[in-house]
Amino acid sequence: MAETSESIEKTEVAGEHKEPGMKAETFLPDDYRPAEDEPFMNDRQLEYFRRKLLAWKAELLDDSKHTIEGLQEATRNIPDLADRASEETDRALELRTRDRQRKLVAKIDAALRRIEEGEYGYCEETGEPISLKRLDARPIATLSLEAQERHERREKVHRDD
Repeated sequence: MAETSESIEKTEVAGEHKEPGMKAETFLPDDYRPAEDEPFMNDRQLEYFRRKLLAWKAELLDDSKHTIEGLQEATRNIPDLADRASEETDRALELRTRDRQRKLVAKIDAALRRIEEGEYGYCEETGEPISLKRLDARPIATLSLEAQERHERREKVHRDD
């Protein structure tokens, strides 16, 4: 029997129909931690890092929302020059912090794209796997520890010129 468009819509609404290329959700226990003795960047590890990145991004966006609300509420006319200067300094510092976090959100988005493209966890310079400990500590890492150290040494040499 041929499926009608109505029956196709019902199965899609029920969640039974998946688009081509969509992966099934990977089961991940709450206490899961990537281990060196399992295949590198298997589905469970990728899901672990994807969730970690999404939680970090949500936290940053929530902080930004609260900062914006706080800045809008704090806008007032302060007659004392010293108090006004102090508040403007605090505001400038807060905005600089938020700008750094905005850049961090962009790096998180890039890491999520690398997960989707199958490139996550590998050094952009050497193609070698980035250690799980490094990725757990800094999930947006794009270079292995050795490549990062080389990069920083080159950066320091050029800065000293």
